[in-house]
Amino acid sequence: MKICAIIPTYDNARTIERVVDDVRAHVPDVIVVDDGSGPDAVAAAKRLADAGRAHVVFRPANGGKGAAVKSGLAEAHARGFTHALQIDADGQHHADDVPRLLAESAAHPDALVLGQPVFDASAPRGRKIARQISVFWCAVETFSGAVGDPLCGFRVYPVPAALAANARGDKMDFDPEIAVRLAWAGHPIRHVSTPVRYLARADGGVSHYRFWSDTALISWMHTRLVFRGIARLLGWRIKKLT
Repeated sequence: MKICAIIPTYDNARTIERVVDDVRAHVPDVIVVDDGSGPDAVAAAKRLADAGRAHVVFRPANGGKGAAVKSGLAEAHARGFTHALQIDADGQHHADDVPRLLAESAAHPDALVLGQPVFDASAPRGRKIARQISVFWCAVETFSGAVGDPLCGFRVYPVPAALAANARGDKMDFDPEIAVRLAWAGHPIRHVSTPVRYLARADGGVSHYRFWSDTALISWMHTRLVFRGIARLLGWRIKKLT
């Protein structure tokens, strides 16, 4: 296994450098994907690149979290990495849990390893509701409870498999879609419990999740996957009968 970290970022000027340094304590090779940020965040990303603290990919315009992760996966593959740890740039994940996710990945190198969030009082109620809806639909789409929390951005991918999954989503719909597609492809899903905190804006917390628009986008994605899942099941049954 050759492991890197992928950190998608959009306007996380106050947290990105701290997150990179915390991750580098466990994963020396870090790929930061700046998704068309403003001047302050771009300057922070450039400091990381100039100091050799991260390899930075600058996307010319904001395309969404999924688009940024896809760029990171493509860069990881081009640089010869077999596995990639994805972690959000806003400081909500505990980098001290990186070794636990990597150990699970090392024990199951073909698996998608998902962080299973343990929320504290800082978690917005709307985000909790959206997660429960997405958990339900992922269970319908995979005909199983294989996908524990499809929205958690703290996870480890086998890079070739993640690229081959060909997830269509470019925004907040990417994380649940690629989890379902990897499950469909026969990859095991492993889970590691990890605390999640939501920083206040004064501490640099920046949420790009828009409850109504992103929930609608994720709902449409699940609609597509439900019909695709039914088609897969019918095809499997027809093939078995013939």
